Amino acid sequence: MNRIAVYALGGNALRSPKGDDHDAAVVLAGVMSDVVDLLEAGWSVVITHGNGPQVGELMAMDRTRVHSLSAWVAATQGMIGHELSMNLHAVLERRERPERTVVMTTHVEVDVNDAAFQRPTKPIGPVLDAETVMSADWDIAETVHGPRRVVASPKPLQVVEIEAIRHLVQLGAVVVCGGGGGVPVGWYEGLRIGVPAVVDKDLLSCRLALDLEADLLVIGTDADAVYTDYGTERAQARRTLTPAQAVELDAEGHFPNGSMRPKVRALAAFVEQRTTGRSVLCRPGQALATLRGEAGTTFQPADLVDKESPS
Repeated sequence: MNRIAVYALGGNALRSPKGDDHDAAVVLAGVMSDVVDLLEAGWSVVITHGNGPQVGELMAMDRTRVHSLSAWVAATQGMIGHELSMNLHAVLERRERPERTVVMTTHVEVDVNDAAFQRPTKPIGPVLDAETVMSADWDIAETVHGPRRVVASPKPLQVVEIEAIRHLVQLGAVVVCGGGGGVPVGWYEGLRIGVPAVVDKDLLSCRLALDLEADLLVIGTDADAVYTDYGTERAQARRTLTPAQAVELDAEGHFPNGSMRPKVRALAAFVEQRTTGRSVLCRPGQALATLRGEAGTTFQPADLVDKESPS
């Protein structure tokens, strides 16, 4: 069986920083290039993706509030998965590759007693007007953009459909799954039901990669590498990091919460628990270059870093 790579793509990476269609197409082309490059290098590929901007847009249009958060996460899994699948099909056929894609609505089990439910902190949806703030039965917090709904972000325990994903990978499919961190579900009176929460998609991707016994976790984002002292004159791109180094730098406050911190934690956790694997952060289109040490940031165990260091 081929080595397995889990490729995690942020919802913002599917959008151009400039917001125009041409640049968005360039970003998507980079993703397709990475996936096909990995396939041609002998990897099996599973794709996960974020959905923050897309869920926000749908929630803004839902004036009646008849749909649950679970429904919007599931809806964006289908929307984004469809877009990725159609584009990838076209590239695979042009390259005369045998693989085909499967888009799977994915649920992730969480603990309904997770402490995160006691202190919701994850902003979702649009900025709220004064009437909604007063009338909505939601947890609401003031953000830099204005008042927004906030929900819990519990830890992912397991992907409900993991065996189906594993089987599809064994059949040679490129599986698009885990969109938006998966639809969170918990056990209530012997039944799994959707819960109003958002699972971090990077932590979900790490959980999925570990459960699949993957050999590689890739996080594609608009950042070209992991930086220390980002935004200052001392900013430095870190081309390699060990889990211990990542933890130390995180404790020193180098990685902003809500942006680079969850990515670094997921990448470090994968390597720490899957010691034969590697994880990388890169821009779409640079996955193989990052594996060669020419771009991005690679996370790997300390003994491998020591072996590759010049004597």
